[in-house]
Amino acid sequence: MSTGPGDGKPVCSTSQTTQPAIHTYAQLRVHASRATIEANLRTGSLIRVRRGIYADAGACPTSFAAAEHGGSIACTTAARHLGLWTIDDDAVHVWLTHGGHEYHRGCACVVHWDMGKRRGYPLPSVARILLQIRKCRGLESFFVTLESALRHRQLSRSALAWLRGHLDAAAREAMTLARRDADSGLESLFRWRLREMNLTVRTQVHITGVGRVDLLIGDRLIVELDGREYHGLDDSRHRDLCRDANAAIWDYATLRFDYAMVMHDWDLVEAAIRAQVTAGRHLA
Repeated sequence: MSTGPGDGKPVCSTSQTTQPAIHTYAQLRVHASRATIEANLRTGSLIRVRRGIYADAGACPTSFAAAEHGGSIACTTAARHLGLWTIDDDAVHVWLTHGGHEYHRGCACVVHWDMGKRRGYPLPSVARILLQIRKCRGLESFFVTLESALRHRQLSRSALAWLRGHLDAAAREAMTLARRDADSGLESLFRWRLREMNLTVRTQVHITGVGRVDLLIGDRLIVELDGREYHGLDDSRHRDLCRDANAAIWDYATLRFDYAMVMHDWDLVEAAIRAQVTAGRHLA
C-alpha cells in the first residue's frame, strides 16, 4: 500500500496492529497443546506460514509476507502498519537480526539486517523503525515519520534518547527541528523542504475572517495544502474560494498547493513562494 504523507490511518485493523499475529511453534505451545494447534490448522483459524512459523487467520498481509521472508515488518512498512505518516514506498520491508535467514530471495522485499534483539516476530520499536527509515529512505522520510510519531505520542523520553544516540549528525538536527503539533505528513514534508529559505513559518493559525489556515509564512502569506484525499467537489471548491477572497479582504496573499505539487513538482511550489517573498507579500 502506498500512502504518501497521509493521515495516519493504520494499514491493518486495530486488532491486527495491537495483537501479535505471527507465532513460532514454541510460542503457540505455551498456551496450546499439539492437538489444539492441529485442530486450529484444520479449521483455518491458524495458518502455517512455513515450517515452525504460524499466522492467525486474517493476519496483516504485510506481516505474513515478512514472516514468509524470515522476519518481521520493518521501516516504512512497520510505520504504516502503526498508522504513522510515511512517504510513498510500496515495498515490503523486513527486519532480520543476527542469526536470521532469508527464505525467498529474488522477491521485491527490502531486507534490514541489524543487531537488534528479537524473540519471535514482533514489530521493531518505533525508535528502531525510525532508525531504519533514516538509513533506508533518507532524511525527508525520517522527518515525516518522526513528526507523526511525536504527534501520536509513540516515543518516550528514553526512546528519543536511544534514537538520538544512534543517529548521524544530520538526522539529529532533524530531530531538533521536529515538532509535536504537525497536522499532516504533507505539512511536515512542506516545512522540511522550506527550511533552507529561513522563513518564519507557523502552522494551524487562526486568521480573522478566514478561519484556521494550514501555514502562515511571515505575517501575510497563507499556504493551504490539499491532501491526496481532497476531492475537489463543487461545495469544497466554493468554500475554498470564499476563504481566499476573505483573506484578500484582510490583505493576506494565499497560495494553494495539492498533494501532487508538493510531492512531485516541488520546484514550481518553491518558485511560487520565492516570488511572493521577493515581492514582500509575506510581510505586514
